[in-house]
Amino acid sequence: MSTEYSENSSLRRVQAIADHQFGGLAGTGLFPEGCAFIYSTTGRIRQIGFEGVRLATVRASDGRLTLGIEGAKRLQAHLPAPAYRVVIRDDVAEFVAKGKNAFAKHVIAADPEIRAGDDVMVVASDDRLIACGAAVVSGMEMLAFNYGVAVRVRQGSEKDASGKYQSTPDEGDDEEARHECRAD
Repeated sequence: MSTEYSENSSLRRVQAIADHQFGGLAGTGLFPEGCAFIYSTTGRIRQIGFEGVRLATVRASDGRLTLGIEGAKRLQAHLPAPAYRVVIRDDVAEFVAKGKNAFAKHVIAADPEIRAGDDVMVVASDDRLIACGAAVVSGMEMLAFNYGVAVRVRQGSEKDASGKYQSTPDEGDDEEARHECRAD
């Protein structure tokens, strides 16, 4: 059984994943013709880019998409509000734009269809994209809770000095911490 795909087949595959994950015809809005693909060593689709920018990554664990900030921008333009949006207070938007997590006490509105683990867009009250990340709790719980992380931000919309979008370091990927814990 071969896991290699043609470019057209790869495009249709990721569009189908997006349609399933985000509903409707999100796939065509998120992934236009001309997307580039990065494949794993086993030949599976790992990253999807467009014009040199990463739009999304396919998680190996469950086959779902994790959005990059450019992918979130495309999805936001395609999906009407409040779909997959978490609205935060304007006074904390600058911190979240730098890649900091969005806390439940700062959430002023959220799509009630959001489930824990869904990829979401964090927006300001004027629907300006602030960040993208994974919902830690459901949309209803974000509004009900007064403490705790609502969205674990993967990438903020603000660029750093090198011109790259800021992301929070993943505690699970700290190579030095892994080596410190080993009993060699």
